[in-house]
Amino acid sequence: MRKSISVAFFSIVATLMLMGIAVMGCSELVLFSRYFAEERYRTLDGVAEVTQQAAGILWQQMDQMPPDEQEGLLSKVDLIGRSANVHLFFANAEGRIELASNVEMLAGSLLPEDVLEQVQQSDGPYHAFSALEGALAERSYISARSVRAPDGEGYLFVCASGSALSAFVGQFWSDFLLSACLMLVCASALTMVMMRRLTEPLHKISEAAQKFGGGDFSVRVADVDGDGEVADLARTFNAMAANLQRIDLSRGQFMGNIAHELRTPMTTIKGFIDGILDGTIPPEMQNHYLQLVSQETGRLARLVQNMLDLSKLESGEYRVNARMFNIWETLTGVALSAEQRINDGMIELEGLTMDRVLVYADPDLVHQVVYNLLDNAIKFTPQGGTIRFGVEKLGPEVEISIWNEGQGISPEALPFVFERFYKEDQSRGLHARGAGLGLNICKVLVNLSGGQIRAESQQGEWCRFVFTLPADPPNQRGMLRIPDETGTPAGT
Repeated sequence: MRKSISVAFFSIVATLMLMGIAVMGCSELVLFSRYFAEERYRTLDGVAEVTQQAAGILWQQMDQMPPDEQEGLLSKVDLIGRSANVHLFFANAEGRIELASNVEMLAGSLLPEDVLEQVQQSDGPYHAFSALEGALAERSYISARSVRAPDGEGYLFVCASGSALSAFVGQFWSDFLLSACLMLVCASALTMVMMRRLTEPLHKISEAAQKFGGGDFSVRVADVDGDGEVADLARTFNAMAANLQRIDLSRGQFMGNIAHELRTPMTTIKGFIDGILDGTIPPEMQNHYLQLVSQETGRLARLVQNMLDLSKLESGEYRVNARMFNIWETLTGVALSAEQRINDGMIELEGLTMDRVLVYADPDLVHQVVYNLLDNAIKFTPQGGTIRFGVEKLGPEVEISIWNEGQGISPEALPFVFERFYKEDQSRGLHARGAGLGLNICKVLVNLSGGQIRAESQQGEWCRFVFTLPADPPNQRGMLRIPDETGTPAGT
């Protein structure tokens, strides 16, 4: 059977309280019984001291007294016992009872020998709570001592009924149980109030978690304040829910953008091919449209490759094969590979040299970064414009920049250019090519290489992308992981 936290907590509290009450009741009963017994023994000792001398003398003269005086002696002994609410009796050396204040309390006339031996061996008054092995009618508190008897030695026993203890114990348990019940009722009410305040936020968190598990990522735990563990749990849940909701939205947007970016070139390709097949496009124009199909196919291939690169980078680990190499060789090689596009756009390249500036990075990753940035610059450089390269060593880093003329980037869009699928075509000219993944990949690759990347722009005039790379090998080599949201590599 499923047990809620309220029932479990209440059961634990109730069990602990019952155990505590039981221990407290038993300990108090023991203490009170001991105190009660000590008080009774002190009373009996006092009565024994008062009666020892007088009663002892009378008992010694008892044989010489006439019968009527013996009756008077018995009446005096009985009066002494009744005045102290006790009963007393004398026994001779053999343990035979010869004089008693209350004969009804006796069940026999002879005391056991072991009781007499204990009285004789006792340094002070002999105390016991017993029936003297059947000599008394009931268990009683007993104070005994030796006295002089007519035959030389005797014993005085002063007894008090044990029924008073039974009455005391009964009254004690009655009062104690009543107090315990009142205590349990008050504690139960207080526990229920406290448990309600404790479990209500937990119920809210549980309900929110169930809705969250059902796919409602917008649910949050509300009205949970304070500094306790439950409030911390609620805030942690809300933070987790917000992060997962943001990731889910990002994933949805990501999939939507993929579908859109894949559909656009495929629709264009299908349209041109259908036009060629059904004769809509005349034969003399087919080569032109086949070139457009080739361009769209290349765009589709680049998009798929970018997606594969991102998937590989975000798979969890990426081993960077870093080494020292000349960054100018990479810049020159990438520029030569794009020579046809540069010539078609009549773009002028500036800053390319044969200098030697060493960096410590993975040449393949840096080649991809430079390729994406140059491709981006070529797309948005107007006909007859200029692209300028720059390399500068700044202490432990080398700063590489690629500048191009053009419309630039608006100040509002500048902080978002490295986000996935972000495009601001209106501020970058009329070109609409590209899926918005190239700059995001550049950021990831630069971060993996141990550097940073930034964008600068003067809207309507120019744009420049700058990234840094280490100039020297690090002291420790190892696995480099995908960077976190701040752009800092997660490990080296």
